[in-house]
Formats: sequence, structure tokens, C-alpha cells
Amino acid sequence: MIRYNLLCEHEHEFEGWFASMSDYDEQARSGLLSCPLCGNAKISKAIMAPAVKTARKTEARAEDKAKVMNAVAAKIRQEIEKNCDNVGAKFADEARAIHYGEKPERGIYGSVTPEESSALKEEGIAAQALPDAFVPETAKPKLN
Repeated sequence: MIRYNLLCEHEHEFEGWFASMSDYDEQARSGLLSCPLCGNAKISKAIMAPAVKTARKTEARAEDKAKVMNAVAAKIRQEIEKNCDNVGAKFADEARAIHYGEKPERGIYGSVTPEESSALKEEGIAAQALPDAFVPETAKPKLN
């Protein structure tokens, strides 16, 4: 494996791991690389220096990783909101209706009680809790 520091045309820097130098070249030539922050596909190798660990570099790298993770989570939230229906507290009923063919199959998200979640599992209905970072704002409970 080889690690490259990559740079998009908007100067977002990120890491890429490749099986070989030619693997990077092939993916770059085929347009398979894109920036995780902005989605830009014009990617180049950034200038790299030997890996010397310092506290400052470690802190900066942690901040960069956090930015990338937040950008990825935001993109996932956007995709969920764009492609799925928020059914709120009716999630268990909607999931059952879809599972038993009473309603058309589609992506849904919402909330369930622990009891409803257990009942869905017992019925063999596939449902998965979203990590908090992926839950769309429209599905989060409003605090007074």
C-alpha cells in the first residue's frame, strides 16, 4: 500500500491509499478520484515530505480528519433527506406496511421506541438505527 497526500483544485488536502503507484495513476486517469469535502474530481498529488511526527502535525491532521468526517456525515444526511421520507413516530407502522406489501417500497426514516424496535426485529423487518451524525435535522426531536 502507498499513501499519497492529494489536493483538489479548490486546495482541499486529503489522503488516498492505493495498492501501487500505477493504481493511483489508473484511478486518476479514469476520473475515479474526488475530493471528500467538495466532490471536485480534478485531483493531483500534493507535495509530500518525509513523515516526521510532531504534536502540531498530529493536531492539524486530527482537525483535517474531523473536517472530512463532518463533510461526509453532512453528505450522508443530505442524501437521506433527498431520497427518503421522514415518517417520524409512524416509522414502525410504515416499515410494517412496506414489509408486508401494503405500501410501495421506499426509503424511510423516523423514530421508534425500544419496544417497537424489538417487535420489528422479531417480525423479521429490516430496520437499522442511524448513527447520530447521520440523522437529518428534520428527524431530531425539538427541545423546548
